[in-house]
Amino acid sequence: MTIRPIVGYPDRRLAMPARPVTAFDATLRELAADLLETMRAAPGIGITAPHIGVPLRVVVLELDAKEGALTLVNPEIEWASPEMILHREGSVSMPGVNDEVQRHARVRISYQDVDGNVHSEESEALRAVCHQHEIDQLDGMFWIQRLSRLKRERLVKKFEKMSRG
Repeated sequence: MTIRPIVGYPDRRLAMPARPVTAFDATLRELAADLLETMRAAPGIGITAPHIGVPLRVVVLELDAKEGALTLVNPEIEWASPEMILHREGSVSMPGVNDEVQRHARVRISYQDVDGNVHSEESEALRAVCHQHEIDQLDGMFWIQRLSRLKRERLVKKFEKMSRG
């Protein structure tokens, strides 16, 4: 397991859609382990392969220490509730800044595990927000794109100032 360098905003790789995983092998398991170590070191609660410059549809989440980490391979949103919630979000690629983002209150996702087995999960609250946030990233949509232009520009300026100083 290796802590890998995190791709920082505004790197163009964060805006590129990730490719589906087709090989469920030792290389994928190593990538998942590296993502977990990198996320914990950041620190964060979710990370995608594009965050470390690997353009594959892999997400690692760890929302509860007791429950442990979960690797989602090729996740897709199958259904989203019409009800919306606001939740404060940020990114390991843009540390130190966050803002409230509007998301669906509940979602159902399908994904594969590192062995290629298919799973389906319904989630709500923080877990649903994380599913949407990380799947957006796999689709090439960085979280600040969900904000108004004014809020986005304010956050980018704040991040640039923090990065310089």
